Amino acid sequence: MRLHELSPPVGARKAAKRKGRGKASGLGKTSGRGQKGQKARSGFKTRRAFEGGQMPYFQRLPKRGFTNIFKQRWSIVNLVELNRYTDDTVVTPELLYQEGVLKSLKDPLKVLGEGDLNSRLVVRAHGFSRQARAKIETAGGKAEVI
Repeated sequence: MRLHELSPPVGARKAAKRKGRGKASGLGKTSGRGQKGQKARSGFKTRRAFEGGQMPYFQRLPKRGFTNIFKQRWSIVNLVELNRYTDDTVVTPELLYQEGVLKSLKDPLKVLGEGDLNSRLVVRAHGFSRQARAKIETAGGKAEVI
């Protein structure tokens, strides 16, 4: 079998409706648009959620709250994820990014204390929870704020 011998199965391809090709076609004259009205005109478009001029549902609902555009976002890492490193490794946001632990260096790094730390590490981050700082120091490492 060659490419030029291939053909779709019977009934898989359907011819497009040919509108405006006379009365006998069933889609002549108004081409399936009906008589008059906004939808019968050329260039007809409506926006999403248009309800025929009635006040749209999303505009009828009361507005609540606001979004703080100055909110500080953090990249978060738990201590469990730092167990991959050996003793005396200096763990920085750049190292975590290279290893694929962090998706971006855009947000500051905060280390949280979930899990236990098995190795003695020097961890450099923008923030630490109290529990994380205590566990790092108990394991013999250092928690340095950048």
